[in-house]
Amino acid sequence: MSLLLLAPMEGLLDHPLRETLSRVGGLDRCVSEFIRVTGTLLPERAFTRVVPELLQGGRTRAGTPVRAQLLGSDEQCLAENAARLASLGPAGIDLNFGCPAKVVNRHGGGAMLLQDPELVFRIVAAVRRAVPAHMPVSAKMRLGFNDDSRAEDNARAIEAAGADELVVHARTKVHGYKPPAYWERVADIRAAVRIPMVANGEIWTVEDARRCREASGCESLMLGRGIVSNPGLALAIRGEGGGIAWAELLPLMLDFWVHVCRRVDPRHRAGRLKQWLNYLRRTYPEAQSTYDAVRTVNDPRQAAAAVFGEEAAHIDIPKPQRRTWAQALHPAADEALA
Repeated sequence: MSLLLLAPMEGLLDHPLRETLSRVGGLDRCVSEFIRVTGTLLPERAFTRVVPELLQGGRTRAGTPVRAQLLGSDEQCLAENAARLASLGPAGIDLNFGCPAKVVNRHGGGAMLLQDPELVFRIVAAVRRAVPAHMPVSAKMRLGFNDDSRAEDNARAIEAAGADELVVHARTKVHGYKPPAYWERVADIRAAVRIPMVANGEIWTVEDARRCREASGCESLMLGRGIVSNPGLALAIRGEGGGIAWAELLPLMLDFWVHVCRRVDPRHRAGRLKQWLNYLRRTYPEAQSTYDAVRTVNDPRQAAAAVFGEEAAHIDIPKPQRRTWAQALHPAADEALA
């Protein structure tokens, strides 16, 4: 089966962007940002804060399933939290063995765990036992921490522990996000296990997707920064379109902005808009000029006005008026306020 998945990327691919990119189409599933588990059983609101889709059947408004990701190193605590999370109805539970962030690795989580395949096995096995048999449990790993010498061992551990699927980001923690991605090593790992595998890393274009499939042997792919830069990438990989014009993207960006205004503190809102525009510059000349216009702007009203027009400066007014304005400007935005 050939699947296209949206990657979990802390601080980038959060709920507002998942909602917007899934509306574009072409994605079979999203994976949430990680929910950090550190020694306590989290309340339900801790899960729904990161994955609001749990409140709407575990899917985005476009109907794309969302698998919730957990990060931690204590297998028993992860199992207890996985059981609570499972009761909220996600489209599955994913386990993070790939985060390269120093603060995460310093506390024994993410890619750091790849130095201990036995612990990786215990974590996956404990979570698998803790959640209902019908609920998928998957894992996302890098090739390794300092090097890729234990890549196959970790993949075998994940499979033996009962995982239903494995995503491999084709770089080590040391590689970070620097190109290239070592897709050929994904093929080696694929030869070592039988569970379904997904290749991830440096897929920016349709040609990248073709080369990744050829080198990795994986038909299923996970898209991260590439689809943030080109929201039509999944459709293009499927051969269902040549891209999305800037004029078509703007209403979707407005939808994203509405979500940001509802979920993000005002002081950080302009930064979220600039962050996405920064990626979009790779694909759209219009994004470059728009980014230049807001690059030094930190006031969210000014940023919104510069991108969407003066009316957008009023988006952060009381909800009834805001809904009337949003619906008048673009009907799709009204759904985000409901």
